[in-house]
Amino acid sequence: MKRACWVDCVSGARVFAVVAWVLLSGVAHTAGLKKIENCTLVPAPWADGDSFQIQIPAKAGDGKNPGHKAREINVRLYGADCIESKIHDATDGRRVRAQRRYFGITEVGGSPQASIALALKYGNIAAKEIPDLLAQPFTVQTAFADGRGDPNFKRYYAFVVTADGKDLASLLVSKGLARAFGVYRETFDGRTAKEYKAQLADLELQAAKKGAGVWEHTDWENLPGQRQAQRDDDRENEIGIDKKQKVPANKIHINKASRDELMSLPGIGEAMANRIIEKRPYRKAEDLLKVTGIGKKTLEKLRPFLVFPAG
Repeated sequence: MKRACWVDCVSGARVFAVVAWVLLSGVAHTAGLKKIENCTLVPAPWADGDSFQIQIPAKAGDGKNPGHKAREINVRLYGADCIESKIHDATDGRRVRAQRRYFGITEVGGSPQASIALALKYGNIAAKEIPDLLAQPFTVQTAFADGRGDPNFKRYYAFVVTADGKDLASLLVSKGLARAFGVYRETFDGRTAKEYKAQLADLELQAAKKGAGVWEHTDWENLPGQRQAQRDDDRENEIGIDKKQKVPANKIHINKASRDELMSLPGIGEAMANRIIEKRPYRKAEDLLKVTGIGKKTLEKLRPFLVFPAG
């Protein structure tokens, strides 16, 4: 009995110590996320509406920062996808085309270049909104999951809550400056990924009805045709008609690959790449079957290009 009591006391002391560390450090752990308060925005020339640099305060490390010093990291929002603000390469060009079609922006004056320029304009408007929305210290909720688009650009997926308690992704979608699209996960307050996705979709619908932001330029009559054109492109990629698609020169690690690396795989578009990222980690090839849209035939096409921890 005395031994049991002693064990209980020691266990209780350990629990108390962990709780105390969490409270003192300003970092809370719920649903696998760390809640990091008093973050600040760091101006960066590459920043977009959904990706930017922040400074996290001391004692808010991710396990790779043993000194717990204040440091700068790059974050990518869960759930919201702003139009690109610049086109650096062919991948950016494809993304802007898909975004333009999603919002139903048809060729302006018969010019595809003008329609792309209009889309990029709203990408820049979104980027310029961020310094205003994050002018005061804000809260970041992250599991430090790899959120790279470009394989050479390190960033982490995160929820960002403004100083007045508003979800940044929701604000951008409501303003018509982002679509409800991307990687989703369980939120800090316990909403499932599916629920969070549905809520953002509802906000997007409201923004579209109001003609907010980029929705002001939606050609509603031609929007179905625009989105069908994108689906046709995606389907051509899936069945291998697009001969220009490149495949990875070397095998890629399924748990470490960036979005763009995943999109280089046969039959993998951006939406599928996001779904693969959502379901990480994977131990073996068959684990990919839990991703919606990947069946046994698709898995066999992907298998030669992938590295798995157990394989």
